[in-house]
This record gives sequence, structure tokens and C-alpha cells, in this order.
Amino acid sequence: MIFQTTLPKNNQKTRDELYQGTVFQCPATTASKKLVHMVYEVLYQVLGTEPRKAERKKTAEQFFNEMGIIRKKIYTQPRFHQAIRSCIAALGFDNTYTAFDPARLRIINHDGHHNPLAAAVYYPHRDIWYGHPKSLITWWIPLDSLMPEETFCFYPDFFHTPVHNSSEIFDYDQWVAKGWDLKIGWQKVSQKHRNQYPAMLQDIISERTIGFSCQKAENLLFAGAHLHRTLPQSLGRTRFSLDFRIVDMRDFQANKGAPRIDDNSKGNAVRDYIQPGRTTWNSPLL
Repeated sequence: MIFQTTLPKNNQKTRDELYQGTVFQCPATTASKKLVHMVYEVLYQVLGTEPRKAERKKTAEQFFNEMGIIRKKIYTQPRFHQAIRSCIAALGFDNTYTAFDPARLRIINHDGHHNPLAAAVYYPHRDIWYGHPKSLITWWIPLDSLMPEETFCFYPDFFHTPVHNSSEIFDYDQWVAKGWDLKIGWQKVSQKHRNQYPAMLQDIISERTIGFSCQKAENLLFAGAHLHRTLPQSLGRTRFSLDFRIVDMRDFQANKGAPRIDDNSKGNAVRDYIQPGRTTWNSPLL
């Protein structure tokens, strides 16, 4: 696994390198800065002038409900979809062929790892364990400049090595049949649904990890097959970030992508992505 800060000039090469394990940490673009600004406008409207400190001033239920309002806006509103298309194009990906799952606002609370209901947030996992194809590329954008202990870490030695996991419990079709709100987490879910999050079932605490710091609105791209884990933080403030998933449909149709060595999830999440060339999205959320 290699961190790079400059993309190849050819997008096919970019995708191929991603599928081989390269992680691209690219500077903020005009498009990603605009997207972050749009998200912060919503955060200010709902949470007030200090969004990163809001969780300390509200009850857990109030904060959770307000996060739900914000998440739904970001995930469903067409203006955010267009902003994502601009981010995609700014780094040389062709929207003519790129399907994407809308952006999710990720919230890592101060001491959130002590909350049993948030346990799944901190599971080491591969994004493809959730019914995504091996051509999945994860795109992550921080809303603020962050230190390494505020981000997440990769387990590079497991990119080509399987881990014991419970991905077989995840069926995408059954998941969304129980309610699309589960896709973005703006409503509470039952213990039964929490039990359906795939998890790693072996101890890798002693294994090599690679973390990173980042600047506000940077673009971090990596293969959805990478094993990674969100880090717990106790810094007295909330970590906000965005991520969305993209798939080049040419690669998807050609069965190209990163190694798929231990994924036993079921279903096809790509069918519910916003497809190339479409300006409308037929989602039960709308």
C-alpha cells in the first residue's frame, strides 16, 4: 500500500492503481471546498455557531435527532448530488461512466467508542462487505483539518490477505427492505439491525497500521476492499467528514477491481446508486 498525493494523468491508470492498493490523498479542489462549505451551512443552521462543540451542549437524543435531519438533507438533496459530480470531475473521473452513492455525513463523537450503540462505527471492515462490488472506490473528505488520531487507519498487510469476518450476515436487499433510513442512519435502529453490521472476527491489534493527518476539504480515495478502522477520539469535539462511493460502470461490467478475498455479503448496492447521465434519482427516501 502506497500513499500518493498526485493522480496519474490517465484516469484508467488512477483506477487501476486504486485497485492495486494505492491510496490517493489529494489536495482540496474548488469543488471539494464548495461541498464542505455547503455542508457547514447546514451544520450552522441546525447546530448553531460551533458545530464541533454542539454535542457537549445537547442531550444525546437531541444531538442524534438533529444529525438525522442534516444527514437526510446531504444524502437526498439534488444540489449535493451535483456538488459530488463536480468533485468527481475535478479529479479526472468521467461522470459519463461513474455511478455514485450520495454523500454520508460521518460523525465521530468525543468518547463515542464508550457507547455500546455505536460499536459498529469502530469495527475494522472493508466497505465491500456491505454488498458493494470489487470496483468500489471510497471517496472521503474531511470537513476540518484533522490530526492522525482524529481520522482512521488502514491495515495494509490485509489488502491481499483474508480475515475472518461475518460479512455473510449482510444481505443488501433485506437491509433496504427494512427501511432506507438504515443506509444513512438518521433514525434509531433495533438491536436486530445493529447485529447485521459485518464485523471482523479475529484479533489484529498487533498488526501494522498506517494512519494520516489531513487538511480541510482534501480528497482521500481508496479501494473499497481496503481493511480500515475508524479511530476512537477523546478530544472534546466532534469529527465531521463526508464520504461517498463511486463505481466506474465500465469496470463494474468488466468485473474489474481490487482483490475480493473474504467478502461473503449478498445483494447489489450499485443498483441504488445515482447512475451515469441521470439527473433524477428514484429513491424511496425522496
